[in-house]
Amino acid sequence: MEKDYQIWTPIKKNLNNTEEPRLFFHEREIWYCHLGENIGFEQDGRGDDFLRPVVIIRKFNNEIFWGVPLTRTQKDLPFYFAFMLQNDAEESGEKSTAVLSQVRLIDAKRLRRMIGYISEEDIVLLKKKLKALLP
Repeated sequence: MEKDYQIWTPIKKNLNNTEEPRLFFHEREIWYCHLGENIGFEQDGRGDDFLRPVVIIRKFNNEIFWGVPLTRTQKDLPFYFAFMLQNDAEESGEKSTAVLSQVRLIDAKRLRRMIGYISEEDIVLLKKKLKALLP
């Protein structure tokens, strides 16, 4: 499928040049994030705003963090981690899967809105599984 980068480029420019204050975020939170239109098999955002849910696994400061994109696709492979997405309205929400091979540094300017969080037990397991992927 041919990708149309011309649609994503003005959105990316607007995100970069915005004067709005950055949103405040924490580790374990799950946010919709403007991931954009990417190369090859890298996870893309979806819809008009190129959004994808991302779990924040490591906050470095108020500007950047390591995030792992999420998918609804369930796969029993070493670089996927399935968990129940938590939110304030419900004790446990829908099943989600972190694509560990897609971990990346993300600027907080890409954050749109918080949608939930991953439990403390699951974030520990996710990080353990992520570390196991390192050589």
